[in-house]
Formats: sequence, C-alpha cells, structure tokens
Amino acid sequence: MKLILIRHGETEWNKQRRIQGCRSDTRLSPKGLEEADKLAAALCKERIDAIYSSPLKRAAETAEIIADACRMKVELFNELREIDCGALDGLFERELTGSYETAWKELRSGNASAPLPGGESLQDLQKRTSWAVDRMLERHIDGTVVVVAHLLANLVMVCQALGIDLSQVAHLRQAPASITILELTTQGNSLLLLNDTCHLQH
Repeated sequence: MKLILIRHGETEWNKQRRIQGCRSDTRLSPKGLEEADKLAAALCKERIDAIYSSPLKRAAETAEIIADACRMKVELFNELREIDCGALDGLFERELTGSYETAWKELRSGNASAPLPGGESLQDLQKRTSWAVDRMLERHIDGTVVVVAHLLANLVMVCQALGIDLSQVAHLRQAPASITILELTTQGNSLLLLNDTCHLQH
C-alpha cells in the first residue's frame, strides 16, 4: 500500500504557536485554505483508492477540499486525531511553566511513555494510529491511500512503519500542508518522500 500522509493546512493557532491537540477543534486559516487547494491540485493527479481523515475540523476541511478535486469521499477515523494534550491544550508555548513546561519538553524530545498532564503519551498515540493503518492495509493492500491528519499523529505513523524508535521523533519534521509518502509491503516498508512542500510554491 502506498500511504500518502498529509498534515492539515495552517490554522491561526499554528501561527500563534498555541498547543493544538485533539481537544482543540480549530479551523483552517485563509492561508490554510489556500494550502489545501494546492494540495488538491497536486493530489488529483494521483490514482487514489481512498481518503481517510481525522475528524478534527482542520484535518477534515483539508481532506474535503482534496476529495472534491479528486471526486471522492472522505472517511473519518477517530483514531487519526492529534495527540490529547490534556491540560496543555490551547496554551501558548511561551505560557508553559513548571511541570507543564517540563512535560511539553519531554514529549517534544521524544519521551514516548510520559503522558502529557491529563492527556496521552506518544506511545498511546502510536497505538491508536497503528490500529487505523492496519484497517487501511486490510482494505487497500495494493492501493494508494491518502491520510489527512496532524503533526505528531503522522510522525508516529512514520516511526511505526520504519521501525524508528519514538525517541527520535524530535528529529522529524512535517510542515503544514506537506506531503510524506510511505510504501508498506509484505517485504518491508520504505519512505519515499518526507515533508515535501514543493506544491505550495506554485
């Protein structure tokens, strides 16, 4: 299966550097809507068998714009939503102090087992996103699937596919509206593209 991982387009909270987990149902900014249009123009050239998305508005809006261009429908998977940031959700990064600041730094540095206060750990996130990918493989083993999700949700899927320890997640990047492509086969998995934003330059 060819797995095309898309990070949703920009939101106002992305610009403001506010922590945006699964409890924040933010929408795309005007720039984010433009980015989604450019994603759609790039992806409608692909032979796509299915489009799956996180149910959060910023991802679902991006997915719907892509789906409209490809004349397809979007299936929402709750397991693709972003990590639960618990008490940190909605805070500006500059506001973090004490245990909150420590917990955020631990997560961003790749501490996989430590949950955010009242929220999830990277291991929790990887467990549920892996369930979603397994369902896609059952349905589309020889197909091409587009997944529209979030920064950490996508990165833990990359780590899972390539056997990369979650402690290395801090070394991976995925910009808003970027494209990452994995090839998942019974012989092994490969990374074909990471954090591509060329389509946004047009």
